[in-house]
Amino acid sequence: MSDELKTGIQESRAGTAGGDSASRAATRRSSLVTHHSAPVSVVVPSHNHAPFVERTLRSIFRQTRAPRELLVIDDGSRDGSAGVIERALRDCPVPCELVARENRGLCATLNEGLARTSGEYFAYLGSDDVWLPDFLLARVALLGARPRAALAYGNAYSIDAQDRIIDSTADWARYVDGDARRMLMGTLAPLSPTVLYRRAALEGRGWNESARLEDYELYLRLAAGGEFAFDPRVLSAWRVHGRNASGDLEMMLSERLAAQAAAGPGLGFSEAELRRFAARARFRSAEEFIRRGRKRRAAGLVLGGLGGVPSPAAAARTLLKFLTPHALIERRRRRGRERAFARYGRLPGA
Repeated sequence: MSDELKTGIQESRAGTAGGDSASRAATRRSSLVTHHSAPVSVVVPSHNHAPFVERTLRSIFRQTRAPRELLVIDDGSRDGSAGVIERALRDCPVPCELVARENRGLCATLNEGLARTSGEYFAYLGSDDVWLPDFLLARVALLGARPRAALAYGNAYSIDAQDRIIDSTADWARYVDGDARRMLMGTLAPLSPTVLYRRAALEGRGWNESARLEDYELYLRLAAGGEFAFDPRVLSAWRVHGRNASGDLEMMLSERLAAQAAAGPGLGFSEAELRRFAARARFRSAEEFIRRGRKRRAAGLVLGGLGGVPSPAAAARTLLKFLTPHALIERRRRRGRERAFARYGRLPGA
């Protein structure tokens, strides 16, 4: 690790980083940017993903339409991520910067990234996720053709630690194009590695730094004033591993309900509709608890979410899951992943 990087980390963690020279851990600028680059600022918020972050960065380097700039913010990693990032950025073909500092949380990191960049469009890629080569090319074209859209998004693969594809939202998610309010309040939301934002839509909003589920409330607020442009192609991948925040089901439910309470009244729904959406969130969470074998907790949520049951068929499916042994549910889940891998294989470009 370079002396410059070490100094940047020490100053930042000591709380003395008042200006750019103190808060920047390392900076690299490249003269290789051409007229083919997109007006996109890309931020990678990094936190303890040393085994995956180089893969993430190289998926950005390989974009068929390069971003204008790349900013990596290492949010207090303690697994050597900063050194991995510093070495990988030596190959970066666009202007890039590494900031290594103490931990402040994902939402604060994203707000910092937004403030430090200037592109007409903004995207962030988690330090364990991956873009396929045409991601930026496709998303920039879509937003350019949709001036009323606050963001563009699409389908995604789920991949494991070995880049094996174990799921695809294209097989089950009923994403919408245009008015996304009902979809979002029904708790179906874009996965973050599929999204390109219009900066003008983010200005004055940004991420709620008291939230742990970073995007959901922001999506709700953006949907109040703009369209969501949907591209059904799979151009990105979300990595599934033991440290995903989505594995904390209690947190996910609590954050969804809090976001609905905060942003829901601005979406034009009646009070009765808002109550039904909250009940729907509890019902959907009950299904997740069943899959994890927590049927007692699921039963309580179902009883509290009866007003959110979408259909008699959904109620029947949930009842059947209650009656199915958890071991059988797990076997079915594993077989589903095996079928997805047999169908899609391994993510290319490793």
